[in-house]
Amino acid sequence: MGLLIQSNFDPKEQQINISITGNKRQRLKQQNQLTLIKAALDCIAELGVRQTSVSEIIQRAGLSRGMIHLHFGGKDQLLIAAGHYASKLYYDHLETQLLGVNDCPQKIIEAVVRSDLSPAVLNQHNVNIWYAFRGEARHFKDIVSFSDTRDPRLRKLVSNAYQRLAIQNEALQPEQARALAKEATYGTLCLMEGMWTDYLLHTDSFDRHKALRIIMRFQAALFPAYFNLDGAIPTKDE
Repeated sequence: MGLLIQSNFDPKEQQINISITGNKRQRLKQQNQLTLIKAALDCIAELGVRQTSVSEIIQRAGLSRGMIHLHFGGKDQLLIAAGHYASKLYYDHLETQLLGVNDCPQKIIEAVVRSDLSPAVLNQHNVNIWYAFRGEARHFKDIVSFSDTRDPRLRKLVSNAYQRLAIQNEALQPEQARALAKEATYGTLCLMEGMWTDYLLHTDSFDRHKALRIIMRFQAALFPAYFNLDGAIPTKDE
């Protein structure tokens, strides 16, 4: 999935498209947008949302003050665009981890967890941004989705995979299978969020391998035929 910036970004559409394409003028415009977004994210990671000023952003970006208004309409819209960009980077990395899982539900879940705990995703810069957005969610409603554990896209991916596993258990009634999948989804996402919090508070001593084993232990307890402490158990057909 490529990165895209659209110059007429509309926060109400909850999306941002970024691709450095087109003629020289278009490429320059898109590059300036991307530069501003990255500068804004760096400011948020270091200073937090409220301390991220227009002056700080343009100083880091090396662009004129009017560029923010020209490309985004103002600082708030730029911060929303930055949130979309950060979210897109998360899913771009996840998509690469999902390649080759052959639509296997337990491997999909393992890929989600491994991606979430990987150094490319779970690092000081990203964690600082995530918690900065979460800290402002009450007062800045347009950025709440960027720090929401119940993110619909991620939740649907995990939930669908668990449902496929749960319905294979012939001992469960359909309602029981749905309940199991729902609770497994909620538990897994809560554990993943907990690992991010632990990383934030104990960065130097955080152990990714132990974090993975803890989450896999939870999954193995619910679906012992499909998970062990090391990850997903392939089916006989794989």
